[in-house]
Amino acid sequence: MKEMIKNAAILFAITLVAGCLLGLVNEVTKDPIAEQQLKAKNEACKNVFQDAERFEVISTSPDLAPEALTGMLSEQGYDVSLDEIAAALDGSGTCLGYVVTVTDHEGYGGDIQFSVGVRNEGIVNGISILKISETAGLGMRAETDLKPQFENKPVTTFTYTKTGAASDSEIDAISGATITTNAVINGVNAALTVYENALAGQGGASNE
Repeated sequence: MKEMIKNAAILFAITLVAGCLLGLVNEVTKDPIAEQQLKAKNEACKNVFQDAERFEVISTSPDLAPEALTGMLSEQGYDVSLDEIAAALDGSGTCLGYVVTVTDHEGYGGDIQFSVGVRNEGIVNGISILKISETAGLGMRAETDLKPQFENKPVTTFTYTKTGAASDSEIDAISGATITTNAVINGVNAALTVYENALAGQGGASNE
């Protein structure tokens, strides 16, 4: 019995020390990780809205809450989560458009998260990929093969083609990576759906 109590005490001590160390590591790394995430998010916003001076996250209206908009997208058949909406503001605080960040859950290798810049005129500035884990040499070519095709397009819905894009709304699919292509396009279309249903016509001065 004494041996059992001794072993239990040792196990408890080891568990306690390990827990304390994990807590310490988490506390030490929490701020640097948060800073890196914020930096990556700001860079993504700047990539899709180069002429904006700053970006202001929109969270005041219940209608613009990520949960509500994710539900709206689900009702329309999108397997996409709305992560965040930020207003792209110029130096005087005038809203130039929005950066809509979404996560599409249909990627071949898992979730694909990216930001979509949409001007008040409905023009897609471009997209910036934040997280992707597709197959090397195939789906991972989304950054080089798909991303440039979305720039400066006055389009409300994109489709993909395997025979060469013939209009602004068509995106050339990555050869051998149709699933990735479809996931990215669906994510962009979801972001545009958010813009059309919740943001169009709201451009103007910041509400600061």
